[in-house]
Amino acid sequence: MDNVVEEEAAFTKALGRGPIFCYGMGHMLNDITAACWFTYLLLFLTDIGFSPRNAAIVMLSGQVADAFATVFVGELIDRFGRFKIWHGAGSLLVAISFSSVFGRCLPCTILTSDSTAFETVSYSVFAAIFNLGWAATQVSHMSMVSCITLNATSRVALASCRNAFTMVANLSLYAVALIVFTVVNGKTYANVENQYRWIAYVSIFIGCCFVGIFHLATKEPSLQMDIYGKARGRISWAYWFKRVLYYQVAIIYVLTRLALNVSQAYLAFYVINDLQMAQSAKALVPAIIYISSFIVSIALQEIAWTGKLLKAYFSAGCILWILCGAVIMLLTKHMSYAMYIISVFIGIANALMMVTGVSMQNFLIGENLNGCAFVIGSLSFMDKMSCGIALYILQSYQNVSPHLLVIHQFPPSITSNLHNGFPPSFQLLDSTTGGIIMV
Repeated sequence: MDNVVEEEAAFTKALGRGPIFCYGMGHMLNDITAACWFTYLLLFLTDIGFSPRNAAIVMLSGQVADAFATVFVGELIDRFGRFKIWHGAGSLLVAISFSSVFGRCLPCTILTSDSTAFETVSYSVFAAIFNLGWAATQVSHMSMVSCITLNATSRVALASCRNAFTMVANLSLYAVALIVFTVVNGKTYANVENQYRWIAYVSIFIGCCFVGIFHLATKEPSLQMDIYGKARGRISWAYWFKRVLYYQVAIIYVLTRLALNVSQAYLAFYVINDLQMAQSAKALVPAIIYISSFIVSIALQEIAWTGKLLKAYFSAGCILWILCGAVIMLLTKHMSYAMYIISVFIGIANALMMVTGVSMQNFLIGENLNGCAFVIGSLSFMDKMSCGIALYILQSYQNVSPHLLVIHQFPPSITSNLHNGFPPSFQLLDSTTGGIIMV
């Protein structure tokens, strides 16, 4: 009986900083490749001659594959457990396939095909494979939170640390991209491909280093077994669908991810095309957002969390995000300097919304640990589908705009020179024609 009490006390005891820190490292590979995916995929594809619509199809195929994979992987994890095996296998698939997403079309080279449709399908397949691995890593890593500890504050601390490393991953990507675009000459078509290939390789290397530390320092969670060593009873899908809280958390999580991902993908559009800021703004504005978000994520780990506090902080984040959006709508190119100040508050809002939004999943799960992976997977399904559809619609709209000129109408030497050594945006203003060049 004493052993049972000790086990219960151990599960509800607050975690130390070491386990929390090591857990946060586990999603670095996913985070840095996802940052590259949302920031540079559409840009890379249009750089090598894809139309905006075909580029959107490639991204949508990856998002759809990710969406369905999250549900499937979630069910398998609930059924068989072994979070670290799923995490390791997913990370391996991500590392192998991601370089192919940003590489040349191997099937096109092997079959000597120059068909646009075949090229689009080929890249879509690589994108889908990458997202299958990404989903396995994400679901297993996020599901671990509920099974590492029953302590509510520690669960939020784990989610907060994970979000902090997401910011580190984004900043790392921008640093890598800045160096690569500066060092690697982008005046020819082949060199443009090499630029993105090197960004992918270095990103994979950085992410794999952190994943290795995570696997060495983090133990396989044991809370899927009860205190007597028996497997906990599995929870059916119907149980979650009957809970009103499931739908409330789903709406919060999906809308949060939709706002953050879409704004990240099109931030460069806004600062360059609308505000006509300097090229350095493409790197500086996102960097300010991620730095402020990182600081807030670290600070949130020190709070003793309750359900009411989660709601309060999430609401504060939403209000701040809406206010920032309202100010942005009023900005003109003559007030563009204010974007740097607004970026600080956007980063704060992002952290408040993301940390609390993810933590609400763990409050929903509670002690129903053998259904945790399904919850994570099903919410991720809705997240990926909504983001994929939104980005497809927005990017497809670019194709019909009369002010857009697609890159393949220009020599690669012209469009590549417009990057000026900084991480490029999706579009740059052409001051000589008054139009917009997709680069």
